[in-house]
Amino acid sequence: MISELKALFDYYEKEKGIDRLKMVEALSQALLAASKKSIGPARELRIDIDPDKGTIKAFAKLIAVENVTNRWEELPLALAKRFKKNAEIGDEIEVEVTPNNMGRIAAQTAKQTMLQRLRMAEKENLYEEFKDRTGDVVSGVVRRFEKSDVVVDLGKFEGVMTSKERVSTEDYTPGDRMRFYVKAVEKDSGRGPEIILSRAHPNFVRRLFEFEVSEIGDRTVEIASIAREAGYRTKVAVHSADEKVDPVGACVGLRGARVKNIVRELNNEKVDIIRWKADPAEFVREALKPIKVISIQVNPDKKEARLTVSDEDLSKAIGRRGQNARLTSRLVGMDLIIEKDEHAAEVFEGQMGSAVHHLVDVLGITESVARQLTQGGMGDLKTLATGVDVSDIAEVLGGDEALAQQIFDKAHASSLE
Repeated sequence: MISELKALFDYYEKEKGIDRLKMVEALSQALLAASKKSIGPARELRIDIDPDKGTIKAFAKLIAVENVTNRWEELPLALAKRFKKNAEIGDEIEVEVTPNNMGRIAAQTAKQTMLQRLRMAEKENLYEEFKDRTGDVVSGVVRRFEKSDVVVDLGKFEGVMTSKERVSTEDYTPGDRMRFYVKAVEKDSGRGPEIILSRAHPNFVRRLFEFEVSEIGDRTVEIASIAREAGYRTKVAVHSADEKVDPVGACVGLRGARVKNIVRELNNEKVDIIRWKADPAEFVREALKPIKVISIQVNPDKKEARLTVSDEDLSKAIGRRGQNARLTSRLVGMDLIIEKDEHAAEVFEGQMGSAVHHLVDVLGITESVARQLTQGGMGDLKTLATGVDVSDIAEVLGGDEALAQQIFDKAHASSLE
């Protein structure tokens, strides 16, 4: 047991960097619990370990008495005088109570407990080394899964990527080498200090841009805000105080090289780079490009923007399952209310109504026929008289050639007047 203990102490001290005194303390506590089963509930039992020699001894403080009534707490005065010549009744005498089977107890019962304590000591070292690295990007290898959590080998230590920090579109396989964002180093978690890793955090994208774009690294270009739905799309707003620097161009890089490297690291997640604007309305317009915003009203008190777009742009502005509107809202820091431009529809309807009434008056046809012609692009007399054939009119009217001929003749006659 002596040689085994010394080898264990040497290994953890050299290979794991754990202080030998911490190991002695851990083993003492483990053996104290284990020894009580063999020695019994001796008074003030303690374990003494010599880390250099590897020896283990157990001691108890017993009270010197004339007649022993509790052998776990008392010892006869005559025996007490063997340990302390001038012992008197009531004195506390420390007596060695090491059992003959202490080696077996240490080997079988205490070793596992000690190793658990040593793992905690390792985690304490982990916390000290990583406590100032929150926000860093580290490289690691996927090792195993613990339920839905991914355990990552960071070299000397292990990190954990919880299910909510995983990217839903990514697959993780043991042996995969990847980069991770250090979201937090938690000291008081239920499992001891832990390095919490993430690939879904928006700041993971921020750090990748800092590594890839030198202008961001030296603060020539700054990232104003980021909105991300991990695995699908990220919007990044950038600006520069130097008017000579194009912040968007700097992030995109020559032939898109810089942003391509970031997209590759993100497993082809779509990344939109947007020019930041101090004016909220202009910022919203930039964030929604190439969609054309017809009108916008910003309420800074409510942090709300109400905007209108054309009917054909409405679905694009909202995006699939509301993603584009949601990301834009996060990016600009305002709630967006996106509406269809009703005014344009009203103007169009008014123009169509005028054309219908004009055809009714001139050609003597019903309003429904006139509306069919207008919706078919034949809403004016000139088009009916010179721009189309009778067969074209009949096609719009559902094949009614007689009516088509009548309309064509009246339109042609009217154009000659």
